[in-house]
Amino acid sequence: MKTKGRCAKTRSIGVAGVATLLLLVYPAARADTLAGSIKQVKSSVVAVGTYHPTRTPRAKLTGTGFVIGDGRHVITNAHVLPDVLDGKNKERIAVFAGQGSKPEVITAETVALDRNYDIAVLKMRRRKLPALRLGRSRGVEEGRRVAFTGFPIGSVLGLYPVTHTGIVSAITPIAVPVPAARQLNPKLIRRMRSSYKVFQLDATAYPGNSGSPVFDPATAEVIGIVNKVFVQGTKEALLENPSGITYAIPIHYAKDLLKKKGITLAPE
Repeated sequence: MKTKGRCAKTRSIGVAGVATLLLLVYPAARADTLAGSIKQVKSSVVAVGTYHPTRTPRAKLTGTGFVIGDGRHVITNAHVLPDVLDGKNKERIAVFAGQGSKPEVITAETVALDRNYDIAVLKMRRRKLPALRLGRSRGVEEGRRVAFTGFPIGSVLGLYPVTHTGIVSAITPIAVPVPAARQLNPKLIRRMRSSYKVFQLDATAYPGNSGSPVFDPATAEVIGIVNKVFVQGTKEALLENPSGITYAIPIHYAKDLLKKKGITLAPE
């Protein structure tokens, strides 16, 4: 009986030892939760827009972006940026960091732009922020759980990051054939000629969410970029009232652009 007792005690210690070992091997259990991922992502999400010293208001928020790589580069949508800046009056592209009604204004410049995939990369001139890791988007399947964080209607609600969750409900071409030739327009024709697949999400994005990172809720790795206007305008060109469907550009297109421009993702 004593021998059995010792064996039972040994087995008990063994189980406890395995549990301890698992905690040592997987110390990031807290980070592998949506709450932990949101906390990580929020520190890297910024608002994007322009700053004009003589305008009222001086800051104009047009979308969201997120910090990558060395902490100075920001990915956003190309359509978030203005076509022309009022250089005479010192208007400039700006990144807005922090939370609340008085964010830090950081001057930035465009260092990479791909209008076909609606991706822009900015470089902040005098600041570094925590960076997000870019995950893999080519292997993403329908039904994959995702989240995205950004600034919906940021110019009205202020810089208070909002997170939405959902799934990848479809992987779909950016443009679909129209039933009649009279419904074609030059923009739609261009999109059909260079069609590629995007993620369709069942979570609703709002104006200001463009450029938000779509990330894995467990790891916080970015797998896509929310695109509220550019893709929707192509996919739903025939709808009188656009739907609440949200689309996202797979992150591998951004990776390709970064590689093409020689922008390193270190220290990822």
